[in-house]
Amino acid sequence: MSAPQSYIDQHINTFQDQLFEFLRIPSVSTDSRHKGYVMNAAKFLIHQLENAGLEKVTLHETGGHPIVTAEKCPYEDRPTVLVYGHYDVQPSDPDDLWNTPPFEPTVKDGRVYARGASDDKGQSFTHIKAVESYLKTDTELPVNVKFILEGEEEIGSPHLIPFIKKHKDLLACDMVLISDTAMFGEDQPSITYGLRGLAYMEINIVGPNRDLHSGVYGGTVENPANVLCEIIAKLKDSNGVIQIPGFYDAVQPLTAEMRDAYKELPFNEEEYKSGLDLKELDGEKGYTTLERSSARPTLDVNGLWSGYQGEGAKTVLPAAAGAKVSMRLVPDQEPDKIAELFTDYVQSLAPDTVTVEVKAHHGGYPIVIDLDFYGLKAAAQAFRDVYEKDVLFSREGGSIPIVADFKKVLGVNSILMGFGLTRDALHSPNESFSLKDFHRGIKTSARFMELLPDFVE
Repeated sequence: MSAPQSYIDQHINTFQDQLFEFLRIPSVSTDSRHKGYVMNAAKFLIHQLENAGLEKVTLHETGGHPIVTAEKCPYEDRPTVLVYGHYDVQPSDPDDLWNTPPFEPTVKDGRVYARGASDDKGQSFTHIKAVESYLKTDTELPVNVKFILEGEEEIGSPHLIPFIKKHKDLLACDMVLISDTAMFGEDQPSITYGLRGLAYMEINIVGPNRDLHSGVYGGTVENPANVLCEIIAKLKDSNGVIQIPGFYDAVQPLTAEMRDAYKELPFNEEEYKSGLDLKELDGEKGYTTLERSSARPTLDVNGLWSGYQGEGAKTVLPAAAGAKVSMRLVPDQEPDKIAELFTDYVQSLAPDTVTVEVKAHHGGYPIVIDLDFYGLKAAAQAFRDVYEKDVLFSREGGSIPIVADFKKVLGVNSILMGFGLTRDALHSPNESFSLKDFHRGIKTSARFMELLPDFVE
C-alpha cells in the first residue's frame, strides 16, 4: 500500500472529526441571518487547505458569499486538476421532521446525519484530505491540483461565473473534478456523465386589494387560488407531456443505443417504489423510470401558497396566490429560452380578472461528457481499484449548472466523481452520508491523482 493510502487509513478518525466540525457550521446561503456562518465555513476551509500544505490559499470577497481558492502546481508537463465544491447548504426546515439536530452530526449505523453531510461538505472534503495524504507524507503529488470552493451553489452561484471569467488564468486547468452526485447504488461505483439543466420560475397571481369574506364576495370576484390551480393544471396533460408551445423543439431524442444502455443498469422498480412508500409511479408516457428521471425534461411545482393556513376554518377569499415551478432540461434546451416560453404560456392562460406576474429565478444548461475523455477513464480505474468492482456510467436527473459553465468559460470537461447515494436525502430532513464512502472517497480521489498521468493521451 502506498504512503498516501496508508496515511488515509491511519488518520480517518481525525478526518471524520474535522468533517463533523465542518457540518456543525449552519452555512445556509439563502438565509441572510446565516451570513456570518457562511463566512465561518469559508474560514474553516482556509485553515484546512493551509494545514494540508496547499499554496496561494485565498479567500475572495464577492458581492455575496466568499469564494475560496488554493493550489499546488509543481509541474509544467503534467495535467492540472481543478477541484470544485460548495460549502453552503440548504435550509434545514422543516426541523420537526429531523430525527436528530440538523447541525449536530450524529452517527448511526455507519452514517453521519447532518445538513450538508452529502451535499456537498462531506463529498468535497474528500479531495482536500486526498491531497493532504500526499503532502503530509512527503510523497510527490502526481498532478497539479487547484481548488475553487464557493458558498452560493444552493442559490444559483450568482457570483461564480463572473469570478471564473475574471480569473481564467488562476483557474486554468485540464479538467474539473466534482463530487456532488450519487453512485448508482450502495457499493456500486458509478460515474455521472450527464446532468440535466434547470429553469426555475415563480408565478404570482393578484386579485382584489385585500382578502375578502367568501360568503359576501364569493361568486362575484375571481379567486386567485382557483386561477393558479387552473393554470398549473394546464402545464401538463394526462400523459405527462408538457404543454408549453415549443418546449420540446430543441430536445435531442434518445437513441436506441442510449435506451439499451439504460436497460443494462441494475435498477429494481419495485424496490424504488417501496423505498418511497408508493404503490405506483408516474411520468411521461413512453419512457422508463430511469429515462424519465435523467434523460427527459420535466416540469414540477415546488411550492404553493395562498389563503388561510392556520388551524381550523377561516372563510376567506385570498387576495393573492403563488407557486414556484422548476423545469429540468436536457440537451439542447436553453434555460433562458425555456423561461421565456414558460412566461408566455402562463400569461396566455391568465384571465383579465387577475394580474399574473412570472419571474425567472435562475437556471443552468444541461451537459453530457464524452465517455472517451481520458479523465473519465482514469476516474473509472480509480473506482475499480478502491471499490474492487466495475464502474457504471449513468446520467443523473439533477443539475449542477457550473459544469456547463466550466466547459464554456474554461473549455474543459468535468469529472463527476460522486460518492453519495440517492438515499442520502439531499435537500430533505435527515440528510446523511456513509462514513465508509467518505473513507473510500478519499482513497479514490488519491488514487485518481496517482493514475491520471498514465492516461494522458
